[in-house]
Amino acid sequence: MSYTREQIEAAVKAKGYKYFENGDFNVNIIGIRNSSTGTKVTNVFDDYLTISYKEGGEWKFKIWPATTDPGTKGVKEFHNAAGVARLVPGQYSGSHHLGLHQGKYEALKQKANVKVYRDANKDMNFDESVIQEGIFGINIHRSSATGTSTYVENWSEGCQVFANVEHFNKFMAICEHATKIHPNSFTYTLLESKDIK
Repeated sequence: MSYTREQIEAAVKAKGYKYFENGDFNVNIIGIRNSSTGTKVTNVFDDYLTISYKEGGEWKFKIWPATTDPGTKGVKEFHNAAGVARLVPGQYSGSHHLGLHQGKYEALKQKANVKVYRDANKDMNFDESVIQEGIFGINIHRSSATGTSTYVENWSEGCQVFANVEHFNKFMAICEHATKIHPNSFTYTLLESKDIK
């Protein structure tokens, strides 16, 4: 299944969130979590990352396969004593900026608080009873540096991750261009697919 820019805009506004419409490259970065899988750890890239913006006054829209959830290895071998992180749906104003992911390559790096669920029981179902707020390195980055990844594993321990490196590179080029016009600050919004009509 895929979605249109108009569907996503309507869902964002229905939540009372901001949808940026003024000026070129005033980007809307919106993740869509697959609601149909419930709390099951699927270990595949069954979500989407999208970007919507105007260029020359005309709307542009891109949608790419991604994960907004940790994979099997991340769930079973997490590095935070409180449990693996999974981003809580919502809008996080000014949450990210261009920076190095794990000091290695440019990505969108968390710079302001977000909310995450914490799950420490490793039962392959996401627990949504414990929520923490803070800066946990919930970045937006790629998986493999070559081609497309099939399984999430520990590419995500809370991060929002592109399946395909070329899609990520296109996304980053748009974000880099945006910082030539606007401050190096990006709002990230995570929706659930059930919210999109």
